[in-house]
Amino acid sequence: MRIAGAAKLVVVVAIFLLTFYVISQVFEIKMDANLGHIFARSALDAAAHSTKPPRYKCGISKACPEKHFAFKMASGAANVVGPKICVEDNVLMSGVKNNVGRGINVALVNGKTGEPLDTKFFDMWGGDVAPFIDFLKSIQDGTIVLMGTYDDGATKLNEEARKLIAELGSTSITNLGFRDNWVFCGGKGIKTKSPFEQHIKNNKDTNKYEGWPEVVEMEGCIPQKQD
Repeated sequence: MRIAGAAKLVVVVAIFLLTFYVISQVFEIKMDANLGHIFARSALDAAAHSTKPPRYKCGISKACPEKHFAFKMASGAANVVGPKICVEDNVLMSGVKNNVGRGINVALVNGKTGEPLDTKFFDMWGGDVAPFIDFLKSIQDGTIVLMGTYDDGATKLNEEARKLIAELGSTSITNLGFRDNWVFCGGKGIKTKSPFEQHIKNNKDTNKYEGWPEVVEMEGCIPQKQD
């Protein structure tokens, strides 16, 4: 009887140990699987963050070198959406800011610091060109000048106004016509023609909108004025 009881006890203990072993193994497998899943997700998240494209100032396609100011601008779309001008991640003019209007929209920026100086628009359809000419003459040397058309920016332009804009570095201003789309970035006192200019003629055969060409956009890096 004692031998039989001892045998039963050994069997019970053996079953208990076997059960404990099996349970511990299953638990470890699940833990390994969970940890593996967590690490895999962490690796995927890290990869996703590392492949996310960087954002540069004003949303331009690449970073500007040192001592340059990032800018991006667009002309108006027909007579519906106003132009937009951004410099150093600062939106200077846009329909959202409610500081754009029909004609030529102008933003002035300090050529040394990149700080905004002034924003104005001049109606070149129903307005007077004289205030625009006075404004152009008042611009100080070393000032960055950004311009964009909205609706019509040419009808009231005369030879004097076009000459003053050409002296800022524009080459297309002499050919700017009724409802053309045009964006330009130059500077007062510039010694050469500006590389920052886009111009699309108003042509009924190629216009994207009825009576107006497509929007023109431009981005780049403006060299900082050096003493």
